Amino acid sequence: MNVRTGLALLLLSLPTALMALPQSGESSPRITAPPKLLLLVHQSFQPGKASARQKLEVAMSRACERLAVPNSWIDLESITGQPEALSFDPFDSFEQVEKAGAEWGRIFNKHTEVARLQEEIRALVLNERTVIALRRDDVGYRASSIDLSKARVMRVLEVRLYPGHENDFIEAFKTLAAAYEKINLDAPWVVYQVNAGMPAPTFLVFVPMSALRQNDDLLARRKDLLDAQGEAGVERMQQIARESYASTESNLYAISPETSHVTNEFAAGDPEFWSPKRVAGNANSSADKRGGRKKQN
Repeated sequence: MNVRTGLALLLLSLPTALMALPQSGESSPRITAPPKLLLLVHQSFQPGKASARQKLEVAMSRACERLAVPNSWIDLESITGQPEALSFDPFDSFEQVEKAGAEWGRIFNKHTEVARLQEEIRALVLNERTVIALRRDDVGYRASSIDLSKARVMRVLEVRLYPGHENDFIEAFKTLAAAYEKINLDAPWVVYQVNAGMPAPTFLVFVPMSALRQNDDLLARRKDLLDAQGEAGVERMQQIARESYASTESNLYAISPETSHVTNEFAAGDPEFWSPKRVAGNANSSADKRGGRKKQN
């Protein structure tokens, strides 16, 4: 995913609007935890250009490893829905987003290779959409247990609400989380509320998975989940869906380490996945042999 395009365009064209938005609090306690703020870049590409785009994105990722770039990103490739790439870019605050945007401008001006790759990738883009979303700590299920470095697949649920129905969504997902907890279902998820880039109010639910087969566990325990909610709870959930949800869409994405750019700390969560063929630093260090990642962002 070409996060650089979306990030630079968004920040260089809208700096005042970003500064007017409320600021996030302290940084996440773990580098692999769901971030406080997400910058998401959806991109679709010209037909027949998937291979060319992949090569350019890998080249961009490698080029960024040699630079002190200001942020990291996880590249997701669609499994369901429309063919697209989704860049999942973690930040701690709007201030950090703004600083990253300014720094990318300097990088493009100074490093011709990166600027060239950027332009070649951009030439293949058919459609692009950039979204900013804030984590909602008051709703979710075992979100603090999520380790993004272990994720291989991501389910993304998009819920667009009718105006004034935010509390109905929160009620529904708190009820769902309580039912998950009641049957001790090991399927954590984290919720974000869209701040910019989509019609408000919109919520995004991210379910990281280590493999697609985790969906089998959810299907197998569907009856247990309904029983845990109770008849009244199920009826209330259905009522909220009818009256409050303007639209919902759920899609699956596969995580692509080759076109992602993560920090050394993040990659250490599973170096064989994030950097299996990379050799950096001390040749006598087994950690380096298995893929020392890059400069810290």
